[in-house]
Amino acid sequence: MDTSFSTFLQDITSTPVMLISVLLTLGVIFVNGWTDAPNAIATCVTTRCMGVRSAIWMSALFNFLGVFIMTQINSSVASTISNMVDFGGNTHQALIALCAALFSIVIYSVAASYFGIPTSESHSLIAGLSGAAIAIQNGIAGINMQEWAKVLYGLALSLILGFVTGWVICKLVSILCCKMDRRKTNRFFKGAQIFGAAAMSFMHGAQDGQKFIGVLFLGIAFSNGQGSVNGVTIPIWLMLLCSVVMACGTSVGGEKIIKSVGMDMVKLEKYQGFSADLSAAFCLLYSSLFGIPVSTTHTKTSAIMGVGAVRRLSAINFGVVKDMVLTWIFTFPGCGLISFAMAKLFIAIF
Repeated sequence: MDTSFSTFLQDITSTPVMLISVLLTLGVIFVNGWTDAPNAIATCVTTRCMGVRSAIWMSALFNFLGVFIMTQINSSVASTISNMVDFGGNTHQALIALCAALFSIVIYSVAASYFGIPTSESHSLIAGLSGAAIAIQNGIAGINMQEWAKVLYGLALSLILGFVTGWVICKLVSILCCKMDRRKTNRFFKGAQIFGAAAMSFMHGAQDGQKFIGVLFLGIAFSNGQGSVNGVTIPIWLMLLCSVVMACGTSVGGEKIIKSVGMDMVKLEKYQGFSADLSAAFCLLYSSLFGIPVSTTHTKTSAIMGVGAVRRLSAINFGVVKDMVLTWIFTFPGCGLISFAMAKLFIAIF
């Protein structure tokens, strides 16, 4: 399969469906940077370690670096997404179904962000691809259950490991600093939390950027008449393209989401914000190295809950947590059904 940039340009200029697929994919990446990336800097902003705009620009830079650097080191998350579904042997219809999946993700994500609710772009992507694959294969034969099982592992991993790691790190920090001067530790944790937010932004790019690289790579394969991307190396230009688009989306920011995650869920002090960021970044790194696609929103919010639980469970605003959980629960059937219907409609029209 020819993965050169010149061939890619020829494909999108000569194949309208490919052009639409690319635009939709880049649109989803942009929306992901816009809606998910604010989770990475929410605690840093709400503990007043950085201003909103400064934090957003920092996050944009590290999202860019996360996508580009991590994909070159380990692209197993992208491979998992690419191999998770089977769109069948008709690559023209497969490309149309992929368009439908991406269209459903954009609709779902924009609607959720409008109401200031943190979205799980990972779950939207997985649901959209799965719904389209079921539509084109007329059954669950379109789902690769071995790869899809990693999604379930990721769901449990992000919740349990995020909470436990957040609790453990925050507890250790509390014990180590209990006899230190509060003003000195606050100065230290102000800088440490900026580092934590940068690490969280980097790993957000590494995780979510790879997912959408996998989707765009799959579209390129379909356009070339290939049913899969097995054994094909991701080109550098594709990593750069996705990195830049995600960074641009991040630069738009999402102040409603920052407030929802960083302020409404639990009131944090600087050392707690640092503990939450470090815990979430560690969980994302672990998942990325083993090719497990996880929700950055799940991971960050569960880490914040673990940090809040160190002080007392009542410190957590479970009303906000409940809203988030309901959103995540509705993502799979909601986005999946939209994608299924759109795939059937698009295939019938085109």
